Amino acid sequence: MAYHPPYKIAQLTVEHGQKKANLPFSSVLVLGFLGGAFISLGYLLDIRVVASLPDEWGTLSSLIGAAVFPVGLILIIIAGGELLTGNMMAVSMAYLSKKISLGLLLKNWFWITLFNFIGALFVAYFFGQVAELTSSGPYLDKTVAFAGGKLEHGFLSSLVSAIGCNWLVGLAVWLAYGAEDIGGKILAIWFPIMAFVAIGFQHVVANMFVIPAAIFSGYYSWTDFFENFIPVFIGNAIGGTVFVSVFYWIAYHGKMDAETQKETRKRPNQSGTNRHGLARVGLRRQGNE
Repeated sequence: MAYHPPYKIAQLTVEHGQKKANLPFSSVLVLGFLGGAFISLGYLLDIRVVASLPDEWGTLSSLIGAAVFPVGLILIIIAGGELLTGNMMAVSMAYLSKKISLGLLLKNWFWITLFNFIGALFVAYFFGQVAELTSSGPYLDKTVAFAGGKLEHGFLSSLVSAIGCNWLVGLAVWLAYGAEDIGGKILAIWFPIMAFVAIGFQHVVANMFVIPAAIFSGYYSWTDFFENFIPVFIGNAIGGTVFVSVFYWIAYHGKMDAETQKETRKRPNQSGTNRHGLARVGLRRQGNE
């Protein structure tokens, strides 16, 4: 399987982050909704798979659920979608490289948060409640247990857990950018996502699904949800921005600058967008990762 070296992944991440920050609003709306829905479908699959497993299986049940959860990010990266936690890493990398403004970064985070939330609520209500996939029997018990496990932690505990989560999620997206084929991208995504779920780290968009799913069934409250949302959002932002983007920018920005200067010397007539518009086309063809 072909893959890129780390400094090249850093360059690709900057390109993806720049593209994400400049998406038209209609794309942000649709892809943000899909991102929230796809992560929620992965969580729903986790619940449906592990809910009836015997208690004697212990943490093996968690591993089995964690092994199916990554389908959500696989759909986002390969089929197309915008996910807040991935953008916390990629868009930050574009900002650190001075390709976008702070205003564009914050605008992207705001709208992707909102539309991820709408997508997650859609799955929690229509599939969880209307289709009754989380509202009865062992599936309700497991949904409530998962939600309660997120809510029982205090502010600091939730924040630190969320840092660990988006360190791994950011790395999953980073590795996916480094793979050149679908099989490589799936493997790159699978193991870091499985790890964060099996460990029990907190993911802000996943929580947008499981906690409302429990609320729709009469457990907990929206106050509980928002008290969890704040530290998990902050922790995910730190995990993706600092532990992935900042660290790798420090490590590779010199190499990226050198490679950019080398490319410029090789193509003296191509600055930004050349007369044939090739650079613009190249940027557009990066896909929806």
